[in-house]
Order: sequence, then C-alpha cells, then structure tokens
Amino acid sequence: MATPKIIVLSGYGINCEEETAFAFERAGGRAEIIHVNDLITGKRMLETCNIFVFPGGFSYGDDTGSGLALANRIRNNMLHELERFMERDTLMLGICNGFQVMVNLGIVPGINKISPGEEKAGARFTGMAQVALEHNSSNRYQCRWVDLMIDKGARSAFTAGITALHVPVAHGEGNFTTVPEVLEILEREGLVSMRYADERGSRAEGKFPWNPNGSLNDIAAISDRSGRIMGMMPHPERGIFFTQRDDWPWLKEKMEREGREIPEESDGMMIFRNAVKYFR
Repeated sequence: MATPKIIVLSGYGINCEEETAFAFERAGGRAEIIHVNDLITGKRMLETCNIFVFPGGFSYGDDTGSGLALANRIRNNMLHELERFMERDTLMLGICNGFQVMVNLGIVPGINKISPGEEKAGARFTGMAQVALEHNSSNRYQCRWVDLMIDKGARSAFTAGITALHVPVAHGEGNFTTVPEVLEILEREGLVSMRYADERGSRAEGKFPWNPNGSLNDIAAISDRSGRIMGMMPHPERGIFFTQRDDWPWLKEKMEREGREIPEESDGMMIFRNAVKYFR
C-alpha cells in the first residue's frame, strides 16, 4: 500500500487535530479530520482506515477527568467497531489527551490477564483501565520541552529506529502510574516505548523538570503487545520543524560553526514518518 489513510478524531475540546493531520500529510499519508459524531454515525469509516488517531486537547473540557468523557462516548457508541479496527493490521496513536482516552478505554496496554503465567499473548483490548495518568506531582500544568529516550527493547512501530526525541509536553494530568503487577509486565515485555530523560540522555529518575509530571519509572509512552498501538503524553505534532524547537537558535549557531547543514524538520516528525512507512 503506497498511501495509508489516516483518521484524526475531532470534536468537543480536541484542539490538536489540524497539526496532527498536517504531520501525517507531510509524512506521505492521506489524513482526514473526522468529528466524533460523524464517526459514530458512519462507523464503517474505520473499515477503510489504516491509522486512527486520538489527538491532544481537552475533550469535553476534562470536566469529569482527563479523557474520561470521550472514552465513555466511544465505549457506549462504537466499541465493537474500534475493536475490529484493532484486530486488523492497523496502527493507532493517542497523544496527550488521546493517551488519556486510550488508557480509560483499556486500549493500552491492553493486557488481558495480569496474574503470573496467565498473560494472553496478543491481547490488545480489555475495555478496562489498567494504568492511570494522574495529576502532575507538581500540582501544576506543565508546558515545556522534554528529552525522551527510547527503550532498546520497545515494541512500538512508531519508535522503530529512534533512540531519542526532543519534543514538548503540555498537560496537567500526565503522571503515569499503575499497580506492580502491570508495571512488571510493561517492563518485562518491552511495552514501555518512551521514558523521560535528562540533558545527558540518561533516565530522569523522577527528577523535575526532566520528568515533568512524576511518572512512575519515567514512563512517557506505552504500547500494546502488538506494537501497533501506542499512547504518549508528549506532543510530537508540535515539534515537527527545526524552528519550533526551544533551542533552535543555539543549535543553528552551533551547526553553522561546525559546517553542518541546518535541518528543516525536527524530532517529532520521525513518529509520523514511521507510521506511514509501516504501510510501505
């Protein structure tokens, strides 16, 4: 398949759909922004879709908890269609609020059994939350650029070939937490896709501001067992161009002095290019 079709969800407080669709288009995909009401009415849209995205924002104003209202709307109206979509060879991405929606639906990590020896290989969907994204440990909304490291054993198709990222975060509830049994599975099976890192590229070890929210084990993104479904708190769509970076003037000067070419794109673009490349 040369050009994958991408549906980027919109509606009721989602506010990053334009940037997300633009990034996928730039990567070579064919993106369409679809309002949640239209998707519920036309559920069969998912049958011709290759990549489905829950973008960032504040769905339903986060009035009942971040991502919870939208998760309930999906659960009550198109759960089976979404499940069939995930059973195909497709990709799904949740960014920030979209990650919160996926967590509330149990899409990631999607572990069906968590007792020792009872894990169901390939299970991707449970309908129940197994991890949580709580209020930031600073008790404040955090909007800043962060460094991320990619675990060598990460399964995610979105992070293939990537070792590090410098992208922004913007959230009030990104503090990743879970029970020890689930954490052990995430770590053992390579379901942790990204971790917050310090300026040297080492684990943030929970230290602020490198870990901006207090996330357990510095976890910034997780995937399901297939590696085709990932949720992440940082915003790659807000860091696709070099001149969007917070440090671009310094980097530009450094590169010019070293005789290096100034890039047009920045780290966030790699996530979208990996997604489109998956279908080529």
